[in-house]
This record gives sequence, C-alpha cells and structure tokens, in this order.
Amino acid sequence: MGMLSRMSTVVKAKMNRLIDNAEDPKETLDYAYEKQLEMLRDVKRGVVEMVTAKRRLELQAKKARENVSKLDDQARKALGMGREDLARVALERKQTALAELDGLDQQIVDMEQEQEKLTAAEQRIQAKVHAFRNRKEVIKAQYSAAQAQVRIGSALSGLSEEMGDVSLAVERAEHKTESMKARAGAIDELAAAGVLDDPVGGGQDDIDRELSKISASASVESELAALKASVDTPQQKQLSGGQS
Repeated sequence: MGMLSRMSTVVKAKMNRLIDNAEDPKETLDYAYEKQLEMLRDVKRGVVEMVTAKRRLELQAKKARENVSKLDDQARKALGMGREDLARVALERKQTALAELDGLDQQIVDMEQEQEKLTAAEQRIQAKVHAFRNRKEVIKAQYSAAQAQVRIGSALSGLSEEMGDVSLAVERAEHKTESMKARAGAIDELAAAGVLDDPVGGGQDDIDRELSKISASASVESELAALKASVDTPQQKQLSGGQS
C-alpha cells in the first residue's frame, strides 16, 4: 500500500507538472473573462425578461382598471333604468375585477423589487467584469514581459555555455600551438647540432663518425705532403740557388 501510495503521488505530481507546463495563463485569463461575460449576459437577459413580464402585468392591470370603470358605469346605467338585478351583476363583476387588479398590482410591485435587485446585481457584476478585464490585460502584459525576459535569459545562458565551449577550444588550440612551437624549436636545435644530418648514414654511431673524420684528416695530411714533395715552392727554389 505504501508503494502504491508513493506511485500515485508521483503520477499526480507529474500530471500536475504537465498540466502546468501546457497551461497558458493568457488563454486561462481570456477564458475566465469570457465566462464572466456569459454570466453578465445571463443577468442582463434575466432583467429583460423581468421587465417584459412586468410590462405584461401592467397591461393586464390597465385592462382590469378599464373593466372596473366599465362595470361601474354599467351598474349606474342599470340602476338608472330600474334594473337593479343588472346593477347587482355589474357590481359583483366589478368586485372580481378589483380583486384581480389588486393581485396584479401586488405582482407588479414584487416584480419591480426583483427588477431592482437584478439591476443592482447586473451593475455589480458589470463593474467586476470591467475590473477583471483591466486586471487581465495587466497580467497578460506582465506575463508577456516575463516570457521575453525568460527568452533573453535563456539566450544569454546558451551564449555563456557556447562561449565556455569556445574558451575551452581556444585553450586547446593555444596548448597545441605551444606544443608545435616547442617541437619546431627542438627540431631546429637538433638540426644545428648535426644530429639530423645524413639520414642515410649507414647506421654509423658517433664513434664511427669520429674515426672516419680522423682517417679523412690523415689522408688529407698525407696527400698534402706528397703534393709538397712533387712541387717546387719558392722557398725550395731559394734554397737550391744558395747551394749552387
């Protein structure tokens, strides 16, 4: 049961988050405003229906008064003609008409009171709807401004992350450049020291190379001595002339 309860809580939390993410406050406010307008229209319709019903009662009351006046005239005429029986019938009908008229008048009074209540309610609701509309537009403007700020913040955040990646790339490039410069300097130093000379030198080591240099130097000296012996230099010619 504990596991199921936790799962239910997690599901509800995720559903609430999904609903919250899907909900657009501007659409919600517009929908609430439309519902209030519908309620205001219903109240206005009720006021119109109340006024219409009162007008019908007033017309009935007018006819009842006219009937009372007519019956009163008939009773007077009947008595004038000596027809007391007809006068009595007219007066009886007059009483019925008066009772009906009293009922209509009372209904009209009651409906006027209800009309006043509905009219007052309509004015209150209309004032609230008007205030809600103004508040709604303010909230929508604030929400739009907040959305813009969030977008700008997201853009700046993304730019910061991108610049961070660029900085890392620049650091790597600088590190590689320094490494290449150091390698090039090392190659130049080795080339100046002669380490990189004669890449196909037959696998001689430094001792072999020194011995070769000594042998070559001895050959040069021997060849130079032989050349001196075979060529008369000015010094040898002076020595030869003095002896003779």
